[in-house]
Amino acid sequence: MSGDLAARQAELVAALVAGGPLPPGFAPAPVEAARRALRRKRAAEVARHWPLLAAGLGADWPAVFTDWAHGRPTVGSLRDGWDLARALRDRGTLPPLGADELAGREAASRYDGRAAPRPRRLPAFARAGGAVAVQLAGRVRLVRPAPR
Repeated sequence: MSGDLAARQAELVAALVAGGPLPPGFAPAPVEAARRALRRKRAAEVARHWPLLAAGLGADWPAVFTDWAHGRPTVGSLRDGWDLARALRDRGTLPPLGADELAGREAASRYDGRAAPRPRRLPAFARAGGAVAVQLAGRVRLVRPAPR
């Protein structure tokens, strides 16, 4: 009996946060409302870890994040934001504030998209948009070319 309950709970969780199908016996409207609420909550958590990315997207932040997050289970707020920033960069839609934040994170830590980020020990630099971030001795500085 408890195996059945655990399986049904797992199906419901998958439907709520990972884009899984609606389990039998659940009304679609309340489950969809819960999905939307959980995605909004997740967007707020990611915005706390990636404030410049969220600010750069402004009023579009919730929609951009929830569209990207639809069907993707979370891997944690820090990594979700990192993956979203990289996806926006690859599409050419990363706002300048988000580019600054991404460049700083990429210079400070290694993140391969699978395992948790790890701090860099050696000097490093990263580029995103017009920003170049340089990490030396654990400190990250943003460098911009001089205006013309």
